[in-house]
Amino acid sequence: MSIIETTDPAEASGTVAEIYSKDLNDLGYVAEYTRVMSVNPEAYLAWEQLMKAIVAQLGMRRYELVTLAAAKGVRSSHCRLAHGRKTLKVMDEAELEPIAGDYHEAGLSEAEVAMMEYAERISGDSASMTDADTERLRQLGFTDREIVDITLAAAARNYFSRAIQALGVEVQVPPGLSVPLQRALLSFER
Repeated sequence: MSIIETTDPAEASGTVAEIYSKDLNDLGYVAEYTRVMSVNPEAYLAWEQLMKAIVAQLGMRRYELVTLAAAKGVRSSHCRLAHGRKTLKVMDEAELEPIAGDYHEAGLSEAEVAMMEYAERISGDSASMTDADTERLRQLGFTDREIVDITLAAAARNYFSRAIQALGVEVQVPPGLSVPLQRALLSFER
């Protein structure tokens, strides 16, 4: 559990109560990362707006694939588990489990694999990236707007993942994830 003091869901009011309500409706509880990040509710809401702007252009499937790869690159159990659950809205567990384990061997298109490699690289070594990294995406048919949105999605995941890791937020397993899927999502921990 994080040392950050958070508002108890039963005592939340105003904007924080609204933020908590979304988790209660979706998960049945308020996630620890939501509680910690809601200490600054204005930043939390700005984060949500940024994500909506990216997803609106990138599409949910691509956004979730990029997010899973970026979370893998930054070694975020929190985000791998949370977005594993969210990805189940755009694909079934039979498709997601191999992607979570090793997306290179999961039957994805060459473009999807390249997009995920790019996102994972942003999380691990963005300082060494060059035009060749984006050129590969362009050669596979991505527009400049899509390349920017992929980059923004991965970089934004880094922001959120690193913040909750730095704040010592407890990792929680959201409902709806089978044990094999949990193992695949956390396979980078080995």
